Amino acid sequence: MELFPEFQDKANDFPPAPLADRMRPRELKDLIGQTNLIGKGKPLYKLITGKSNFSFILWGPPDSGKTTIARLAARISENDFICDE
Repeated sequence: MELFPEFQDKANDFPPAPLADRMRPRELKDLIGQTNLIGKGKPLYKLITGKSNFSFILWGPPDSGKTTIARLAARISENDFICDE
């Protein structure tokens, strides 16, 4: 016997990814607060959108967007993403 049978079918409707992953920016323009690096015409923006092979190290406090920037850079430039923590 189910405690809430009316919600039994809806339990599987939710995406398996955590909320933070689902809300993560999908485009460079969606990032907030990093315009000095990824604004149009800025060095990292040119590097990422230039479709060339490159590497860089992002360093900073937790939850400052480093992984998000790295994943966006890899996806947009069609390069591999290697994370070494």
